[in-house]
Amino acid sequence: MTEAKRPTINWMDVLWLVLLAALALLPPIEEYHKQLILLAFGVIQLGESWLIARVPHRGPAYLVLLKIGLATLLLPHTGETPINSYYYPIYYLPAITAAEYFGPWATLLWTSLASVVYCSYLYPALQEFEITPEDYGRLAIRIVFFFLAAMVVNRFVIESRRQTLRYQELAETLAETNRRLELAQAEARRSERLAALGQLSAGLAHEIRNPLGVIKGSAEMLTQKLGASNPLATELAGYISTETNRLSALVTRFLDFARPLHADLTPQDITTVLDRSLNDVAQLWKGAPVRVEKEYGANLPLVPLDESLCEQAFVNIVQNAYDAMGAGGGKLRVQVRKARASNRNGGNLDGVEVRIEDTGPGIPLELREQIFNPFVTTKKSGVGLGLSIVSKIIDGHQGSIRVESPDSSGGAAQGPGARFVIFFPAASDKVAAGQTAHLVIS
Repeated sequence: MTEAKRPTINWMDVLWLVLLAALALLPPIEEYHKQLILLAFGVIQLGESWLIARVPHRGPAYLVLLKIGLATLLLPHTGETPINSYYYPIYYLPAITAAEYFGPWATLLWTSLASVVYCSYLYPALQEFEITPEDYGRLAIRIVFFFLAAMVVNRFVIESRRQTLRYQELAETLAETNRRLELAQAEARRSERLAALGQLSAGLAHEIRNPLGVIKGSAEMLTQKLGASNPLATELAGYISTETNRLSALVTRFLDFARPLHADLTPQDITTVLDRSLNDVAQLWKGAPVRVEKEYGANLPLVPLDESLCEQAFVNIVQNAYDAMGAGGGKLRVQVRKARASNRNGGNLDGVEVRIEDTGPGIPLELREQIFNPFVTTKKSGVGLGLSIVSKIIDGHQGSIRVESPDSSGGAAQGPGARFVIFFPAASDKVAAGQTAHLVIS
C-alpha cells in the first residue's frame, strides 16, 4: 500500500485567517454579526481554489459577487453610518479578486459595481445627515483608490501571466530542441555504425564472392565429368551449386547494402511506380489469396524519384507484407495522399505520404525502433538487410519511413498487422520544371 499524500496548508491562507481574526478582535467587538461575516470571508477564501476548480468559467464571478455581498453586509454592523465606517476598505477585496481573474476592462466593471454598492449607503445617510462638498471629495478619493488598487494588481497579474507564458514557450522550445538534438545524435551514431558496417560488409562480400565462384565452377565441372556414372556425386554437386547460388544472392544483398547508391531524381507520379511494384509482387505470388485495396488521393504533386531504386523499396515492403500474411492470405491496403512533415531545420515540407498496410501478425513493439537496422528481422530465414536498404533509399530521397500498428495513430499499441508510412517531399520548382537532380546515397 502506498502512503496517502498529506494535504498541505498554504501559508497565504493562514495569513488571511490571521488578518481576518485580527479584524474580528478589533472594535466593535460586541457586534457578533461582524464576526460571522468575517468568518464567511475566511471560508470563501479557503474554498476559493476549490470553487475555481469546480466552476472554472463562472467561479471568479461568483467569488467577486459573494465578496461584494459580504462587504455590503459588514458595513452596517461596524458603525452608525455605513458610508463612514472604518471598515470601508473591505471593498478592496472584491476589487482585487476581480483583478486577479479578469482582464483590465472586466476589472474596471467589477470595481465600478463594488463602488456603486458602496455608494448606495449615501441615500440613508442623506436622510439623517448633511453631507458637505468636502465629504463628497473624501468619498471620491476612496472610490478612486478602489480603482487604483484594482488596476495595479491587474497589471501585475497580467505581466505575471505574460512572463509565465514566455517561460512555457521557452521550455517547449528547449524541449523540442533537445528532442531534435537527440534525434540528430542518434542518427549520427546510426550513420557511423552503418558506415563501418558497410565497409566491413563490402570487404567480406568481395572476399567471399571469389571462393564461391570457385566452388560453383568446381561443382559444375563435377556434374559434367561424372554425368550418369555416379548419381550420388551428381546429386551432391547439385546441392553444392544450389547453395552456392543462395550464398551468392546473399552476398549481392550485402553489396547492395554497402555500396553507395547513385540516384537520378526526376519528378514523377509516385502512383505509377507503386502500381508497377504491386504488379511485380503479385506476379511472384500468383494465386495468393491477398486482396489489394488502393486509395489514391487526387491532384497529387510530383515527387523527385529514382524510378528503379524507389521500385526496389516498394517491392521489398510489399514482398514482406505478402510473406507476413502467408498462405492464409489477407488484405493489403495502399493509401497515397498529400501530406506535410517537419524537416530537420524545424520547417514544414509539403509532399506525398504512402501507407502500406497488411493484416499479418504485426511487428513486436521491442523491434519497432530497430526494424530498419541491419540484421534485424522477424523472419526465421531472413538476414535483416531488406528494410535497411529500404531505409537507405528513402533517406536518399530526403524522405522518412516509420512503422506502426494499423489500429493506432502513433504506433504506440501493438495489434495485428503492420503499417509502413513513407513520406516523400514534393518536387521543387526547378525539379518540377524537368531538371534532373543527381544524388549519391552513401
